[in-house]
Amino acid sequence: MEYESKILKLFKNGYLTTKEVTNHNIPRFYLTKLIKENKIERVSRGVYIKKNVLVDEFVILQSKSKYAIYSNTTALYLHGFSNRIPIKYDITVKSGYKGSLQKEDNVNLFYAKRELLGLGIIDYKLDSGNIIKVYDLDKTICDIIKNKKKIDAEIFNKAIRGYFYSKKKNTLKLYEYARKMNIYDKVRDTFEMFG
Repeated sequence: MEYESKILKLFKNGYLTTKEVTNHNIPRFYLTKLIKENKIERVSRGVYIKKNVLVDEFVILQSKSKYAIYSNTTALYLHGFSNRIPIKYDITVKSGYKGSLQKEDNVNLFYAKRELLGLGIIDYKLDSGNIIKVYDLDKTICDIIKNKKKIDAEIFNKAIRGYFYSKKKNTLKLYEYARKMNIYDKVRDTFEMFG
């Protein structure tokens, strides 16, 4: 019983990963035992929730890869620059990624070179208290300009206009990201229409 109560104390905001259990030198067998006792539930490979906790798709999907970062229209939604709740989640992973996110029907994958993947990542706190990785607003704007053909025109135009007039924007950071991503001219041209 000692291991079971230790496991139940390890849950953060209702979630727990197999990795956290093994890091505490607790045999995985006790996870199975807790599932059989109906105290916890397996929601994804290596991810568990306590009974009666609402499943948070943001947490579940990100737990499937340490390289997964919420981006594009999903990041716009999280930053309050789109009011469309994601039906499909935009996630950026490193180029060459081969993993379970490719099999998810509710995920649009975008790929970034390893050296650009970490550019502009922030920790974002969900209402549930869970922390997810998402690109900051300025990097997100660069991403939607880069991926304009894959972005809904209405969402794109609203986000660009919203960003231009926003107090949250950091133009210096925007153009620094744009330079690193080789889309400086594209970004400048996009905002010239407001000039």
